Amino acid sequence: MLNLNPDDFLLKPALATIHCEPDWKWKKRDHPMPNYDLFYVWSGEGTVVLNKKSYKVGKGHCFLFCPGDDTEAIHNPQNPFVLTYIHFDLVNEPRLIPGSHRILADPISFESLLSRYVRLFLVKTYGAEIEGKLILKQLMIHLLREEHCESQDEQDISSRRLAETIREIANYIQQHPGEPHTVESLAERAHLSERYFSQKFKQIIGHTVKSYVVHCRIKRAEHLLHFTGLTVTEAAHALGYRDLHYFSRQFKQYTGRNPSEIR
Repeated sequence: MLNLNPDDFLLKPALATIHCEPDWKWKKRDHPMPNYDLFYVWSGEGTVVLNKKSYKVGKGHCFLFCPGDDTEAIHNPQNPFVLTYIHFDLVNEPRLIPGSHRILADPISFESLLSRYVRLFLVKTYGAEIEGKLILKQLMIHLLREEHCESQDEQDISSRRLAETIREIANYIQQHPGEPHTVESLAERAHLSERYFSQKFKQIIGHTVKSYVVHCRIKRAEHLLHFTGLTVTEAAHALGYRDLHYFSRQFKQYTGRNPSEIR
């Protein structure tokens, strides 16, 4: 609804903040919802059924019922609902509509807007319709913003988890440089496709998988030759090399020295 102008909102007289009686029940309509209904629970607990899907609801739950929806609700008589409902319609079809249900992360400013809207029409207020349309637009923006932030947060969490997975694989290579690592085996370990794993590994670690494996092997070879007294042949075999000349070429390529110079 970001694309709509305030004048695209058609206000309806059906609006109120109510303290529901213990025997309150919202029975299913004979006909589906004829317009939009913003439904917010200030307190209490109960169940809302929207298009045959049940929601356990309480403080901070917000619904946006749309034309054609089937709705019904009950509450706990020992903890009855206090709720606000605002019916409205739209002149033009919106390109973006808030989700049908959410628990508000930031209810304070939303509740302030709701209260302001209802107060506008409790008594005859100058400019009420114009301001009401502006407030409805703000309420829709608030819902869309929360959805956007939630989606962004989920993406950030997913990105952090991916980075952790890739770094764990890099650490595994570093701790086990002599194993016959392949892109296929490492991608399987990370539960990712080979192509996606290779792309993200290069992006996060700064090396291709192959170059990082070689890098870790040569770093371990330097350590073995310098501190353990292993021969060049023994060090090469310990790190999975069967061709001593190939090992020597890679070692010099990465360190600028022959492995025999380290001992």
